[in-house]
Amino acid sequence: MQLTRERVPLPSGFTRLSWASVLTQLAEQLVLVAAPLLAVLALGVGAAETALLQVAQTLPFLLLAVPFGLLVDRAAPRRVLLGSEALRTATLAAVVVLLLLESLTFPALLALGFVGAIGTMGLSVAVPASVPRLVAREQLVPANRWLELGRSAAFISGPVLGGAAVAAGGAPTAFVAATVACGAALALLATTRVTRGDVAPRSHPWREIGEGLRFVFTHALLRAMIVTSLLFNVGWFLLQSVFVVYALERLGMTPELIGVALGAFGVGMVLGALSAGWLSARVPLGRMALFGPMGGFAAALLIAATLWVPRPTLAVLSYFLFGLGPVLWTIGTTALRQAVTPTRMIGRVSSVLVVATYGARPIGAGLGAALAATVGIEWCVAGCAVLFAAQLLYVLRSRLPRVRELPEPGAGTAGADPAARVAAE
Repeated sequence: MQLTRERVPLPSGFTRLSWASVLTQLAEQLVLVAAPLLAVLALGVGAAETALLQVAQTLPFLLLAVPFGLLVDRAAPRRVLLGSEALRTATLAAVVVLLLLESLTFPALLALGFVGAIGTMGLSVAVPASVPRLVAREQLVPANRWLELGRSAAFISGPVLGGAAVAAGGAPTAFVAATVACGAALALLATTRVTRGDVAPRSHPWREIGEGLRFVFTHALLRAMIVTSLLFNVGWFLLQSVFVVYALERLGMTPELIGVALGAFGVGMVLGALSAGWLSARVPLGRMALFGPMGGFAAALLIAATLWVPRPTLAVLSYFLFGLGPVLWTIGTTALRQAVTPTRMIGRVSSVLVVATYGARPIGAGLGAALAATVGIEWCVAGCAVLFAAQLLYVLRSRLPRVRELPEPGAGTAGADPAARVAAE
């Protein structure tokens, strides 16, 4: 099936979903800035408690993503979208109310952060599962490009707005803004009609989960996406866990210059999302996705070069490439994942990718802490380059770079009809 080159307007239902996604991502970034500041400045906790807060805000992705994927397949995405956004809005509003009553405690913030993260995780699974129900197959690439562009904009503006809100009116102001954003997203989702489509037949939950896992790991394209994403994110968080210390102590960067480097990451994301439409019309889909692993490896080489040439400009350029390439990967592979996955199991398939992506984060950060404590921070930078080399070599040996157009559902699975695999070869 050929990707269309014409500019076909995306449906209004998808437009509402994409704006709701932008507001949700913006709220998330506001909270990521405000929550640790609130914990330290208002509740008087230390580094161990703020680390525990980060665990609470990521643990649901590891524990509950796959069950939520099954829920999406059984109940259709719209219910999960509405329930997840309502849960996020309620937990943020609860923090605001407790602050106004001067009754907020750290255990309460921890519990609300965990429950709110369940909503965030639910949206991470349900949004990509909704896209194929809202747009035509030939619109999957432009639809995912708009979602990534919105996410990139939120990644840039959210921390800035969060910092400004905390500076102007304290952490409560940021939580009020996040609550309003989530409430607006909930209103948009309430008016969005998502086609129910094929629903997974009911059987034992573990059997259904096993069916989804078998589909992912016996599918040549999906398996390549999962393994590449896992290696990429372990390498990325291995670097992220030590970058600030490395930049300050080894590169002589100021806090302002570190902020510039982190900002370059967001700029790369936006430029990647903007260029995806132009690239998808000129480059086969598999090769466009390949820009992600290639960009990540080039970025890892640049940051590794600072071990011998400690120049801050190399770090800034590295972070720019870390933002640019992965966005193209996400747009291309999300469209492929949506195209090859039967509608009845797209929630479970999306949830496996969520687990691989978010589960890699504590693995990478823990590896960084272990290497920094035992053999030195430089080994974290070198290890990052090794992992990015591994993810590039793995994906190059897979069938993914040979994909020229969107395959049909099931193409690439073990035992599939060879005629169904033509588009992926």
